[in-house]
Amino acid sequence: MKDFIARLPKAELHLHIEGTLEPELMFEIASRNRVHLPYQSPEQVRKAYEFSDLQSFLDIYYQGTRVLLQDRDFYDLAWAYLKKAHEQNVRHAEVFFDPQAHTERGIPIRAIIDGLDQAFQDGERQFGISSKLILSFLRHLSGDHAMKTFQDALPFRDRFAGVGLDSSERDHPPEKFTSVFARAREEGLFVVAHAGEEGPPDYVWQALDALRASRIDHGVRCIEDPALVDRLRAERVPLTVCPLSNVKLRVFDAIENHNLRQLLSAGLCVTINSDDPAYFGGYINENFLAVHEAFDLTKDELCMLARNSFEAAFLPDSEKTRIFAELDELASS
Repeated sequence: MKDFIARLPKAELHLHIEGTLEPELMFEIASRNRVHLPYQSPEQVRKAYEFSDLQSFLDIYYQGTRVLLQDRDFYDLAWAYLKKAHEQNVRHAEVFFDPQAHTERGIPIRAIIDGLDQAFQDGERQFGISSKLILSFLRHLSGDHAMKTFQDALPFRDRFAGVGLDSSERDHPPEKFTSVFARAREEGLFVVAHAGEEGPPDYVWQALDALRASRIDHGVRCIEDPALVDRLRAERVPLTVCPLSNVKLRVFDAIENHNLRQLLSAGLCVTINSDDPAYFGGYINENFLAVHEAFDLTKDELCMLARNSFEAAFLPDSEKTRIFAELDELASS
């Protein structure tokens, strides 16, 4: 089944580019930028990746972003991910980036977007991976801060396709960002939001109603609210589930205890993604393999998960139809 998963065409819809910063690249960039790291080696960095919850991860995650200073750094970060994505047959990626994590350190937003955009353009030319950038707001900061960041990013509107909401979920409800999401929709951007990972099902309702998100990132706690499950199923709202991340951050204590099978049985549009793979021990194929082994998923079910990812992607119908045909052929082979 590992070979079958490798051959599956996939769209990755929940991927934080800063979360792909492998320790070796972290040290390489830190060296050329003369940034001190509180670790002696990449191996020591990896040993620090034992998290008790989302916040304990974010503390290390934001520490890692400190090495990123120049547009070249952001390019190298994205290029390293694209090479891995190509190896794992990712055909399309919709990628989060967190400008506030960098601009608060004095990094110009232009440098961030220039570096990332150039890498993803090169990735399409060299690997055939189409992509869209999603500007994400840090929910532990204020709605006003998010609005200022959005206004600063507007001169580069043609280089990102959507906005999202990430970072610490507890005590930071989506409705806090109603105004900036409304402004983003006015600009014709698609909107998505993290909700229902550590936060309650009510946060998913808020993401749908206050932010009018068309896709929910994580969303695993929706299962606690039958009315919410009914709505997600009826409206075919995609959930971008990240199994290895959920285990690493103690949302579930083991992959076998993940509620993926419940979500699928409820008829929800579940997709599989890697979230922050440098920190959580696996890229998209490793996530597919983990859920296959935990739940004995069939080839048809794996194809359905891959199909869901393209259904949920912001892609032209013609491209989706082409991929669906490829998946149908693979399932019947």
